[in-house]
Amino acid sequence: MSEAAFNVQTKMGKPWKKPPFVQRKWLRLILLVGIVAYLIAAYMTIDVNWSRVYQGLERGKKFVMAFTDPDFTTRSTDIWEGMFESIIMTVASSVVGIAISIPIALGAARNIAPLPVYLICRGIIAISRALQEIIVAILLVAIFGFGPLAGFLTLSFATIGFLSKLLAEDIESMDRVQAEAIKASGARWTQWINYGVQPQVMPRLIGLSIYRLDINFRESAILGLVGAGGIGATLNTAFDRYEYDTAAAILIIIIVIVMALEYLSGVVRARVQ
Repeated sequence: MSEAAFNVQTKMGKPWKKPPFVQRKWLRLILLVGIVAYLIAAYMTIDVNWSRVYQGLERGKKFVMAFTDPDFTTRSTDIWEGMFESIIMTVASSVVGIAISIPIALGAARNIAPLPVYLICRGIIAISRALQEIIVAILLVAIFGFGPLAGFLTLSFATIGFLSKLLAEDIESMDRVQAEAIKASGARWTQWINYGVQPQVMPRLIGLSIYRLDINFRESAILGLVGAGGIGATLNTAFDRYEYDTAAAILIIIIVIVMALEYLSGVVRARVQ
């Protein structure tokens, strides 16, 4: 090393290093040992049946290979009836859920709603978000019986909690200058919402609505497993009968529809913005 390079390195000193999250070395060591011990203990509590795992790997291989030769014809009637039912259930639940979510979101925005209305609407959102869709579907199937009605109500209920919360947060973070200018002109409350709030949140509302439509379609396949209608029942039957080629065909159709919705969402958001 030359003398000039040595002098430069001496003047620069040691390179900067990001300090560790836990400063004390002994504490880091204790945490690392504790994590490793916990993982080992957790693994030892799992009763793994390796023979069943081996059989499952063989079935998994057959299922993956079925995607190379999916069967769209053998149970085509059941597939398309289930898919049509899922699409109707998805669109209907999305429209109803979005229509109910908009007034709830307005009431759940603290900057435009009085405190009693705010608390009530936030309570509705909390209840909707606290209950998982599959639990609500099981309850509604027990009440209304098997069929798409239980799935429609479940997806509408889930849409309210999802869309109302995100839309309310967007309303709370909007630009207040535009809204205050509309209010200062003497506009009524409905005019203030229509011209001061709605233009700012409409692109977000459209994007979230299409995204929720995507989610509802995917969820409809899961809800069908518990008897709430849709393509999920046909998919479950295909798995029960080990008809992996039919199951692969159903999953391919679901993937294509979800990709189409994703493309449509991008186009709509670009046009609105």
